[in-house]
Amino acid sequence: MNKLIVSLLVSLAFIGCETSEPEQTLKETKEGKKVVYQVFTRLFGNENTTNKPWGTLQENGVGTFEDFSEKALEEIKDLGTTHIWYTGVLHHATLTDYSKYGIATDDADVVKGRAGSPYAVKDYYNVNPDLAVDPAKRLEEFEALIARSHKAGLKVIIDIVPNHIARGYKGLTNPKGVSDFGANDDTSKEYAVNNNFYYIPSEDFKVPVWKNNYEPLGGEKHPSSDRKFEEKPAKWTGNGSRLAQPDFYDWYETVKINYGVKPDGTKDFIQLPKEYARKSYQEHVAFWEGKKVPDSWNKFKDITLYWLAKGVDGFRYDMAEMVPVEFWSYMNTAIKTKNPKAFLLAEVYNPAMYRDYIHLGKMDYLYDKVALYDTIKHIVKGHGLTDNLPAILEDLKDIEHNMLHFLENHDEQRLASPAFAGTAENGKPAMVVSTTISTSPTMIYFGQEVGEPGAEAPGFGAPTRTSIFDYIGVPSHQRWMNHKKFDGGLLSSKEKELRDFYKRLLNFTINSTALMGEYRDIHDYNRSKTADYGSRVYSFVRWSATEKLIVVSNFDQLKGQTFTLRIPADVIVAWGLSDGVYAVKDVLYGDFNTEISVENQEGLLKISLKPLESFVLKIAL
Repeated sequence: MNKLIVSLLVSLAFIGCETSEPEQTLKETKEGKKVVYQVFTRLFGNENTTNKPWGTLQENGVGTFEDFSEKALEEIKDLGTTHIWYTGVLHHATLTDYSKYGIATDDADVVKGRAGSPYAVKDYYNVNPDLAVDPAKRLEEFEALIARSHKAGLKVIIDIVPNHIARGYKGLTNPKGVSDFGANDDTSKEYAVNNNFYYIPSEDFKVPVWKNNYEPLGGEKHPSSDRKFEEKPAKWTGNGSRLAQPDFYDWYETVKINYGVKPDGTKDFIQLPKEYARKSYQEHVAFWEGKKVPDSWNKFKDITLYWLAKGVDGFRYDMAEMVPVEFWSYMNTAIKTKNPKAFLLAEVYNPAMYRDYIHLGKMDYLYDKVALYDTIKHIVKGHGLTDNLPAILEDLKDIEHNMLHFLENHDEQRLASPAFAGTAENGKPAMVVSTTISTSPTMIYFGQEVGEPGAEAPGFGAPTRTSIFDYIGVPSHQRWMNHKKFDGGLLSSKEKELRDFYKRLLNFTINSTALMGEYRDIHDYNRSKTADYGSRVYSFVRWSATEKLIVVSNFDQLKGQTFTLRIPADVIVAWGLSDGVYAVKDVLYGDFNTEISVENQEGLLKISLKPLESFVLKIAL
């Protein structure tokens, strides 16, 4: 989905989330950093290398829950991860035939790709039949995967997609007493507070006009590729389009959920007072007690509580900013009541809304894309300067712990692709900086650790991203998988070295006390004091009572950097260092040793960085 464009429009449509005074985020000093391993579940265990564009499940293969063996999960855990996000688990629209299991096949005119989008959920109370050895027992197989994940020491995260659902939604396995979305709607009205959808009462849905020579399934003849899909009356489309015939670039395979926001943007529910930004989740629960809320709020609350009861440890919320912040207060605090340690991650792209979704909406973490990711990407590509980074950290310092860092996910271009770093090695300094610069969690996308470039042309998807819409294999990851031995036996020496780099870095971060402690930028100080320190270098310090770190990275792909790095007086004072000489050693590889000389409360140490080299230097005290 093209989410960035839509997010700007939606932020204007859903006016009313006031920015509250930020509360100081408490750092988790008793726990280390969290590392999330995002895996596209359908692709993880697929050994098939055919990779035919628009290929069927039988032609291109598919992975299942069982592919996440104890060995596979052990290796993911040993990489240095604490949480695993199983992307694409919930039952979504697909063109693979499961009719013998009582599941209707979806219409090709409202399915993207052959495998379908995981963000067009078709049944919220069950899982994707593609992922099961026996589709009739797919839920039991997922429950077994949750248990294996926990046994391996990993917390489990799944997607919740609150803003939209598949046009062909059909809850086949609803718990007793649960009615389907829209089952009780008054379809004669565009809007009613307890309608689950928005309607266009006078018109029927029409399939979009295809563009750019697109045809479903690449033009293959298919019984349902007839430019017809019955929806009477038409509903608003998932991205907010109010057209009975949405545009090709709209999220036409989905319909928008109504959360009690009227078509004019006003809210048809009680407002959450600004002072609740500083209140606990228990006080939020008390606020909502006995108050009437739109029907969709309860539907989604019940869905999340259902999955918590199955053993899921947290959720990643798709396009959370398209749903009012009051709903998040209502649902997230209900989740925290059941599991105070639940991991709640939201996809939000509007910086003006960050603090509302954290403080009022009670999100634990948001994507740090618009600021940090986008800036680092420009630096890696050679279009930006490291001089732009300090201001980002300063702007977000009150919520730095809540801004999850990543260089890859299912929506973004692969780090090793030509559209990003070009090679995985070119992304190494970015990974060091992104992972060590704050107390926030780090996320990596499966295959990133072995340099997967996303080069395949799978069908609906396009090269540079690993397709989430198609049946496809992931070549670099398959070499690590090594016919399900999960030992990297088919990796090249360069790929093995890269995975070793990730393993060293991630394991250090989850065990470092300094990375859950204090941060101080020293880049600007060195730019003003050191002539040889340029705009392709970046440096900062991190510390705790027991650990003092200096992080320095060279983003230049061709040129080494040699200079004297200066540590300012306020840091030296905070570290309690007297004048003298202290040994310093790199903690990642241990083959770089130097000394820091403290004179008149300024630290000086000589640094010589190769192209793309980074040091995480620890002071021996």
